[in-house]
Amino acid sequence: MVWTEELLQKQGYTLRRTETGKLYERETKYHGVSLVVQQGIPLLTFACFDGQQDWMGMAFSTRLGGISQGYLAEMNLGWNQGDAPETVRENYRRLCKGLGVKPDRLVFSDQIHETTVEYVTVHLCAGAEIQKKLVGVDGLYTDQTDVVLATSFADCVPLFFADPVRKIIASSHSGWRGTVGQIGLHTIKQMQRQFGCQPEDIIVLIGPSICQNCYEVSEDVIRQFEAVYSEVELADIVEKGAAKGKYQLDLWAACYHTMKKAGILPENIQVSGICTCCHANLLFSHRATKGKRGNLNGFIWKRAGLTTPESDW
Repeated sequence: MVWTEELLQKQGYTLRRTETGKLYERETKYHGVSLVVQQGIPLLTFACFDGQQDWMGMAFSTRLGGISQGYLAEMNLGWNQGDAPETVRENYRRLCKGLGVKPDRLVFSDQIHETTVEYVTVHLCAGAEIQKKLVGVDGLYTDQTDVVLATSFADCVPLFFADPVRKIIASSHSGWRGTVGQIGLHTIKQMQRQFGCQPEDIIVLIGPSICQNCYEVSEDVIRQFEAVYSEVELADIVEKGAAKGKYQLDLWAACYHTMKKAGILPENIQVSGICTCCHANLLFSHRATKGKRGNLNGFIWKRAGLTTPESDW
């Protein structure tokens, strides 16, 4: 289906931010999230990157606009969710047309819920066959203008980083294990080590993912967070659940506190407030569908040399 903004509205696709009133909502200044249509493809865009459009682009997919069928409909971007590889490739082609980038320039991470962050160059790009080349890497960063960082999600937290001073970009996949392991901090340290990035210059997006109300976990998970976060931080991150031994975990708050400890300025952090589980008709959610779902992707790239005229397609 070729989508339009009018058609989205007619079929009831809307965004509802989860307002928590927590520390990160009071301290951050960016709250805008937009559902837009580009070349017939619905995408999410975020206010924190609005002022950076001269040198970079960033967008997040929805489950709309592709050719997948059944529980994977429409825009499944996961290679191992049940779709034929060529279906996934065609979904990437269509999505890249909406983004205005070339699909052969994608670089895919390979999420295993750990904290490996790798510098990527053009030799890791997907090529004409749109193939994943990395293994066991949850985080990507680059200074190159001819690569598009692509990371998959379906409830886990997407983290995106942009340094407008040194023109460095990064993305990381932060599930609860990656959050406890501080993958956001590892990503920032790699940007510092290799390119001299200063935390106070970096803009961070904590993207669409499962909210605290939807994310019940057991006590053994909470014990791991208690080993990493302070008592004050835990007051933002953990609430007791309705059932004995169960807790509601706020990964947004955990990632936010990690960003602050890494030196990111609160005013340079956007918490999207968009829950994948609450928006299961628009976004894929592992928890909402008990695992029967496709994958979403977040994309971030340096704009120079990557815009693709419509006549090229």
